[in-house]
Amino acid sequence: MNNTKNQTRYFILMIIAMLFWGTSWTAGKVAAAHSHAEVAAFWRYAISFITLLPIVWYLKSPLKSDRVGYIYMLIAGVLTSLFNYLFFAGLSHGAAGYGGTMVTSLAPIFTYLMSITILGTKVTNRQVAALSIGIFGALILLRVPFEGFAFLNIESSYFLGCALVWALVTIFSQKASSRTNPMYYSLIVFGIAGFTNMMFALPYHPFDFGAYDAIFWANIIFIGVIPGTFATTLYFISAAKIGAHRTGVFMFIVPIGAIASSWVVYGENLALSTLIGCLLAFVAVVLFNMKSGKKKLT
Repeated sequence: MNNTKNQTRYFILMIIAMLFWGTSWTAGKVAAAHSHAEVAAFWRYAISFITLLPIVWYLKSPLKSDRVGYIYMLIAGVLTSLFNYLFFAGLSHGAAGYGGTMVTSLAPIFTYLMSITILGTKVTNRQVAALSIGIFGALILLRVPFEGFAFLNIESSYFLGCALVWALVTIFSQKASSRTNPMYYSLIVFGIAGFTNMMFALPYHPFDFGAYDAIFWANIIFIGVIPGTFATTLYFISAAKIGAHRTGVFMFIVPIGAIASSWVVYGENLALSTLIGCLLAFVAVVLFNMKSGKKKLT
């Protein structure tokens, strides 16, 4: 009975984390409108890195890894900085709700495809069917059946890039997971991402605090602290309790936060194609991660 209550508590914490991650898309769009994408990208992870330090200390997370683990973290940090820039650049041109839904839905599908084609991960017939559903959902999300290759515009191309880059980050995260503590991993990756983004932000004077208004600072601090440090901590603590095989499904709560917050702030409406594509991707992730006696993606 107590175990069931604990599971329910961690399910709730995971849902809260996902909703906060969803709101970061709308807050990011606001921040991008009041600054340069490079500056917003730098401060997002700089703030997350600074505020994660006391949590790592409080949780007494082991601050160690091996050489290969640090290489994975370095690559993941650089890729995260690229994702971060594409995130803000895309939001400066496109809709927050669409971006949050598209990236969250496509990234798991791309991760599975990369794991199969690049890493040679073995899959079952059921998983092949799941990927087929996911690819079809991706095509609908990109509106290919309706608009052809019109998705290769400035709005969708940034978000498509986000999904591809995040799939790579996920693979390196999986590689590093057995070599270091997840909180320490996040700290290092946040630090590398923040430093890398800072190099590109310097021409825009990111430390000239008076050059950016209160709306920018309020939203970038929110993104860095709440969806960044707070939600990430909830995610890792909860993921350790409910099992890694279930976390992929929870990612599909992110679009709810993105769509709801973008509707409140910007009045953005959810397109039917976006909803259908997201649901098909959700089905694909559930089918792919269903337990079976055969080998699954890990």
